[in-house]
Amino acid sequence: MAMESAKIEQMIKEALPDAEITIEDLRGDGDHYSARIVSSAFEGKSRVQQHQMVYAALQGKMGGELHALALTTETPAST
Repeated sequence: MAMESAKIEQMIKEALPDAEITIEDLRGDGDHYSARIVSSAFEGKSRVQQHQMVYAALQGKMGGELHALALTTETPAST
């Protein structure tokens, strides 16, 4: 079952309220997305920690409803 980009954005926003999120459906199938997320919550965190924060926000949907998500995470200072 595919996951809509609006649902992905909503889940991330709930965990990272200040996040600026851009999501692209890479294949048009609702299964393969790329996301660029800018949040001050990423300050002082490694890239791995930043990605873990996003995966935690998705509450176990990765690998199930959401097959693939290519992440780019940034802080406001790095944009």
